[in-house]
Amino acid sequence: MSDFMQEDFLDLANIIDQETEFVPLISDEEEDSMNKESIPEVLPILPLRNNVLFPGVVIPITVGRDKSIKLIEEAYNTNKTIGVVAQKKTDIQEPTKEDLHTLGTVATIIKKLKMPDGSTTIIIQGKKRFKINSYIQEEPYFKALVTGIVDEKLDMTQAKNQALVDSMKEMALKIIKDSPNIPSDAAFAIKNIESPTFMANFISSNLSSDVHQKQELLSIASIDQRIEKVLVHLSHEIKMLKMKNEIQSKVKVDIDKQQREYFLNQQMRTIQEELGGNPIEAEVKEFQKRATKKKWSKKIQKAFDKEIKKFQRMNPQSAEYSVQLNYIDLLLDLPWNKKTKDVFDLKRAQAILDRDHFGLDKVKERIIEYLAVLKLKGDMKSPILCLYGPPGVGKTSLGKSVAEALGRKYVRVSLGGVHDEAEIRGHRRTYIGAMPGRIIQNLRKAKSSNPVFVLDEIDKVGRDTHGDPSSALLEVLDPEQNSTFNDNFVELDYDLSKVLFIATANNLNTIQGPLRDRMEIIEVSGYTVEEKIQIAKRHLIPQQIENHGIKKSNISISDKILEIVVTDYTAESGVRSLEKKIAKIIRNRAKLIAMGEKFNVVVHENELKTILGPAHGKDKYIGNEFAGVVTGLAWTQVGGDILYIETSLTKGKGKLTLTGSLGDVMKESAVLAHQYLKANAELINVDSSLFDRWDTHVHVPEGATPKDGPSAGITMLTAMASVFTQRKVKKNLAMTGEITLRGAVLPVGGIKEKILAAKRANIKEIILCEQNKKDIDDIKPSYLKGLKFHYVKTMDQVLKIALLKEKVKSPKIID
Repeated sequence: MSDFMQEDFLDLANIIDQETEFVPLISDEEEDSMNKESIPEVLPILPLRNNVLFPGVVIPITVGRDKSIKLIEEAYNTNKTIGVVAQKKTDIQEPTKEDLHTLGTVATIIKKLKMPDGSTTIIIQGKKRFKINSYIQEEPYFKALVTGIVDEKLDMTQAKNQALVDSMKEMALKIIKDSPNIPSDAAFAIKNIESPTFMANFISSNLSSDVHQKQELLSIASIDQRIEKVLVHLSHEIKMLKMKNEIQSKVKVDIDKQQREYFLNQQMRTIQEELGGNPIEAEVKEFQKRATKKKWSKKIQKAFDKEIKKFQRMNPQSAEYSVQLNYIDLLLDLPWNKKTKDVFDLKRAQAILDRDHFGLDKVKERIIEYLAVLKLKGDMKSPILCLYGPPGVGKTSLGKSVAEALGRKYVRVSLGGVHDEAEIRGHRRTYIGAMPGRIIQNLRKAKSSNPVFVLDEIDKVGRDTHGDPSSALLEVLDPEQNSTFNDNFVELDYDLSKVLFIATANNLNTIQGPLRDRMEIIEVSGYTVEEKIQIAKRHLIPQQIENHGIKKSNISISDKILEIVVTDYTAESGVRSLEKKIAKIIRNRAKLIAMGEKFNVVVHENELKTILGPAHGKDKYIGNEFAGVVTGLAWTQVGGDILYIETSLTKGKGKLTLTGSLGDVMKESAVLAHQYLKANAELINVDSSLFDRWDTHVHVPEGATPKDGPSAGITMLTAMASVFTQRKVKKNLAMTGEITLRGAVLPVGGIKEKILAAKRANIKEIILCEQNKKDIDDIKPSYLKGLKFHYVKTMDQVLKIALLKEKVKSPKIID
């Protein structure tokens, strides 16, 4: 049985208005009446493309052709009688009379319905068969001269005919019972049909046969022969249904929850397509369209195709769906082999670097060298530069200038406090919330595979149970490895060799040795007073004027005022504090302007105390009138600083006391200095028994600040020698260097920062290890102006330079 019977015939009562005098299951008397009813000689002919109408059967028809619509309109408004004829070929849109069968069925239009989509549906019932003699009209629709055909009534007194009808009914009921797609209500209809002829027509109309086979059944004049032919079709349908059920029973499996969800989603996909498209398929098409524009390798293309197929099979409600969606989106966003073109105008690059940064000659020189080689060679592995120096000297902002000079994209990531290895390498795609590491994320933002990539605060990378990010950075920053960098989320090798990495650090001691070895260390020292004044004039003041919304004509800060601010109100190697002080001065002017008060455009010296408060003079040399007080030079994370060491003696048993929040190295230096003097008392012309009769107290002021390092070794020894000999230290003298037990002086680091601190403190002479002379030679002569250097190898030389010959006139031992 065809699906038409199940879905349409049994629901006709819902379509036809209750006032319609129509009973689908007609009786013998009604059939005889229709069969003997006279028909007009001329009938309008309605061609049917996909169906055949049988006498007594009711079917709905959707009318779409202009000819058919006009025919229905006129027929419905007159006698409602039409002739229905099937087309010979179903694919013909506008049939001619040669395309129509000559045998059809007279029909009555029961109901005409306007559907929501604007089309017209009619409900028609077949009356009796007819034969077309000739066509008398083709426009606006077909009209033909017809002759009605009276069907003979089947003699049910004959056993053969009764057997035929019973067999037909049983086979039809069996098909309805065994087919899962046919509703059980269809069996009720079959059982209640009285007329054998109508039953044959009804079943013929609802067979799953094609139009040609149904037309063949309509053409059979004898009812018993028509039933026999119907039985052949029913038998074929029973066999097909049996075979189908057997196949389904063989392949039937238990569907678990996941399979059930899959089938439901397939159905949902079909529904979505009917409603305007499947969003997953639309997403896939969009991904594939973006993939055509990518310049990636065959390996990446193969991986992408595999992931797309996996994505298509996924359930949108599953947790892994969003991870897979993000992964494919990442693959398409990453700039595989997409590079910006380098600008090889070296003079322009030099001008940009000079414009944005005053000083920093070593860094600028290294960048210009890199550009020069790149210009000559055409291609090279990018170096890994590490800018090392105190805060506020322009390390981070230098990256932007380098990117502009090279014509590349600029990205920056702060590594301060990063303690999870996954922050660098990414998470594995085995759990929800997985994401790529910061390297891949920022390359995605840069949209270029050769940006200038600043790794800020690389010395502050942490380490805990989640792994060691510093070790993960080895692959990123190793020129021999980073061409195949593997992020755990991406799981594909990515080439980082074209990226120009610039790391910044304040302290090299906290960077792992292997990681430090892979980078080219470039020291970015602090600025002199003159340089700070120039930086303030060129960059800080214009920037703060713009930030505070005042005009350049509203304020004027002279070099003298800037020098006072630098020397009396800041104590740093960089310019961050200077920027804050300048901002405070400009805010003062902004307040006066906003309140409409009078003010001087030029900032005067007497205003500074009102605006900035009293000057601190923290690192000014204060001199001394006592023996045992020495000025040293120290390196801190914020640059160089001066360090005072005070020593006193009290009667005792030779005990050494240290105060001032000293680290282990400084404590060891103090013990070393004390033991050296005790063993070499003749060096300072004192009796060695003094060391057993006097306790020594060494104090480093500013005890709230932790201090450590070997730089204060010669300073401590000089302080002890001074207090035991009661000879004062030369004025305006500072020193730095490490000592050994045999009295040798060793070199120390941070020389430039210490020199700048000495200049800020108005120091005139400096004692250094002879091996530190090479560090002095690397410093600009302008930085050294006004300074005298003494290079020494042993402590004997230090004491000869530092200690005055005459002793303190009134010796005072401070307890």
